[in-house]
Amino acid sequence: MHFTNHSTKGYNMDVQKVMESLQSEMNQLKDERKNKLSMVVFSGDLDKLLAAFIIATGAAAMGLEVVMFFTFWATASLRDKKKKSKAKDLLSKMFGFMLPKGAGKVKLSQMHMGGMGTGMMKHLMKKKNVASLEELRDMAIEMETKIYICDMSMNLMGFKQEGRQ
Repeated sequence: MHFTNHSTKGYNMDVQKVMESLQSEMNQLKDERKNKLSMVVFSGDLDKLLAAFIIATGAAAMGLEVVMFFTFWATASLRDKKKKSKAKDLLSKMFGFMLPKGAGKVKLSQMHMGGMGTGMMKHLMKKKNVASLEELRDMAIEMETKIYICDMSMNLMGFKQEGRQ
């Protein structure tokens, strides 16, 4: 794109440089958007969490910047299994008690069958050398996946993020 200015030649060059600079910045922004993957993870089901982390690690392996935002039921999968809930109100304490404590305690969304389905799936994954949810999570973190947790969900369920007061 070229603008013509009849009054001064220097002004014409400045406008052209500005336009070239803006075009370059727009191209850079387009390129950056192509190299990112953002996802909202809201299910606490084993199969859905596995899918989210498989997509995340695959994208990170392809060089994409990956962001995962955990909300509602998915937040329980990130809990430290060793820590107890220190919720302030009764409902938050109940959530803390009833929800799974960490990735190792989440269940399948279908065919759970009182724990048998989940156990069979985990056994089959181990037998076939498929990474567990914990291993996939650790890989994602190692591959510099950014993981964010919804404050509102954490507050509702009585969870506290490490390092917060």
